[in-house]
Amino acid sequence: MSKGMKKAKQKQEAENGSVGRWLWEWTKSIAVAFLLFILVRTFVVEAFQIPTGSMEQTLLVGDFLLVNKMVYGAELPGTGVRLPAFDPPARGDIVVFSPPPAARQAANTNYVKRIVGLPGDTLLMVEGVLYRNGSQVAEPYARHTRPYEDPRSPQFDWQRTHLVESGRRLHEYRPTRDNWGPITVPLDSFFVMGDNRDNSEDSRYWGFVPDQSIKGRPWIIYFSYDRNKITPFPWLTEIRWSRLFDSIR
Repeated sequence: MSKGMKKAKQKQEAENGSVGRWLWEWTKSIAVAFLLFILVRTFVVEAFQIPTGSMEQTLLVGDFLLVNKMVYGAELPGTGVRLPAFDPPARGDIVVFSPPPAARQAANTNYVKRIVGLPGDTLLMVEGVLYRNGSQVAEPYARHTRPYEDPRSPQFDWQRTHLVESGRRLHEYRPTRDNWGPITVPLDSFFVMGDNRDNSEDSRYWGFVPDQSIKGRPWIIYFSYDRNKITPFPWLTEIRWSRLFDSIR
């Protein structure tokens, strides 16, 4: 082999080696980035979109949230085991959770509501006013859009098995949207309601939320746009600038 051919071969091998090293480094970077994304999404924070108006005016349709999954202890996938929590769920917390079977409408659906009852709390609602453990609850966030309606639904009948009173009271019990209870929240469960009280299917309709179903607490609104506006590209032209990066309370 001539000197020229030998040098050309060495040059080609060097170039191939350089390309190979570049591809390997690029592949490693992508793999590490993907792994970090999965870890962060599983254990730290996850994006969530508000699909309905059940939490208006606190949260609006078209709000995009970041949910803190660490605060209540993220779940190890497929095990049912949770990591240690920083804080337990508290009254007034807004939470994202997997709804009970009676409420589930589609696969992989998450709900967002506000906790109004902890394990052991006794809850009563009279004319749309919530009472907890015998005292009226101050709820400045609650919104009533149809206060003159008080629909009755067979969905409320699950409450019978949790009534504080029994006997004749049980047979007479006819719960409605704004008049129900008193019922007691069982251990390891929570009672949740939407802030838009007259337009929210919540624990009044389908029961308590088990502790294991709670996924996290919404932290911040990172994007928001008005989905009700019929305009081209509303996600670009109807951005709610004043809501961007608002903390959620």
